[in-house]
Amino acid sequence: MPDIIEGVSPTRMALLSLRRREKLAEKGHDLLREKRDALIAEFLSVVCEVRSERKEAEAKLREAFTNLILAQARLGVDEVRQLSLMTSQEIAFDFSYRSIMGVAVPIIELPGTLTRNAADRGYGFTDTSAAVDTSARAFEEALERLLKLAELEEAVRNLAGEVEKTKRRVNALEYVMIPRLRGTRKYIQMRLAEMERENFTRLKKIKSMLEQKG
Repeated sequence: MPDIIEGVSPTRMALLSLRRREKLAEKGHDLLREKRDALIAEFLSVVCEVRSERKEAEAKLREAFTNLILAQARLGVDEVRQLSLMTSQEIAFDFSYRSIMGVAVPIIELPGTLTRNAADRGYGFTDTSAAVDTSARAFEEALERLLKLAELEEAVRNLAGEVEKTKRRVNALEYVMIPRLRGTRKYIQMRLAEMERENFTRLKKIKSMLEQKG
C-alpha cells in the first residue's frame, strides 16, 4: 500500500476534503511544471547571451592588452602608469532590477558611454601616443562589456536558483504529496466500502433474527 496521511479518519467528509486537496495539488503541479519549463527556456536564452557577451569582452580585452604592450614599448612602463593615474577612477552607473518570470534580475545602466577622448582622461595629445589612446579606448569598451556580462551572469544565477527551487516543488508534489493524497483517498474509499459491507451483513443478520422471532 502506498504511503498515506496519518491521522485521517475514514469518513465521507474526509474523503470529500481529500478529493479537493488532490485536485488542487494536481492543478498546482501542472502550473509549476509550466513555470519550470518557461524558466528553463529563459535560462537557456540568457546563457546564450552570456556566451556571446563573454566572447566580445574577451576579444576586446585582448585588443586592449595588445595595445597596452605597444604603448609600454614606445613610452615605457612607468610613463604609461603615470598617464593612467591622471585618469578619473570613478564610474557612475544606476543599479535596478527587472522581472523575468517573477525572478528579479539586475540592470546596470550607465549614464552614457564609458569611452572618452584624451582630454576627458586627464592627459593631452602631446603627453602620449596613439597606442595609449587606442589601448585606453579598448579598455573602456571592454569595461562596458564586462558590466553587461556581470549583469547577465547574475541573471543566470538568479534564474538557475529559481529553476532549482521550482523543480524541487514540482518533484515534492509529483512524488510525495499527490501520491500520499491519492493513496489516502483510495484507502478511505476502501474502508468505507468495507464498512458498508459490514453494515449490510449486520442488517441482514438483524433482519433474519427478527423474522425468526416473528
